[in-house]
Amino acid sequence: MAGVLRRVVHDPLRYLVWRWNWKAAVLSAAMRGAIFFTTNLRVGPRAAFTALAVDVAFRVPLSGACAALTEAFRWASPPGQAFVAAMVVVPAIAHLVEFTVHWWAGTPVLATSIAASVALSALSTLFNLFAMRQGVLVVTVPARSLWDDVRRLPLLYVRFAIEMPVAAGRGLVKWLRRHRD
Repeated sequence: MAGVLRRVVHDPLRYLVWRWNWKAAVLSAAMRGAIFFTTNLRVGPRAAFTALAVDVAFRVPLSGACAALTEAFRWASPPGQAFVAAMVVVPAIAHLVEFTVHWWAGTPVLATSIAASVALSALSTLFNLFAMRQGVLVVTVPARSLWDDVRRLPLLYVRFAIEMPVAAGRGLVKWLRRHRD
């Protein structure tokens, strides 16, 4: 895991620009834009469309870079640390930028919008790393078309819903065994 961070810091152009993940940028902008649009709709359509426009303007470049970073973590070892790093480092960066941009733009329902976005990140970052380990939503080898990836997503959602709680339970059992009195 530390090796991945070291490589990204030493060669950000390669990892964050040349491997910019356009698939995640498109999907994330659609999902997050919908969050900011919906949460701000109660203030009025103009506020909702402004929040959507602001979000898409920075979300596309940011999400592509964050997904490139997540993709760099997909084979990091040990996998548990890679999952934790991807779930902490990547969303922390993204939400700091997100809050700053929306605060500066005056998004009216900011707290609710950010809270919904953070909740989505907790699950989506973990799922993205899971999917990337299966070769889905990647832009490096073995990249497929976005359409092929989208067709594979329903089965991956089911596998994720089954495998992640089992993996978390195993990790908890191991931790409890190591920390017994």
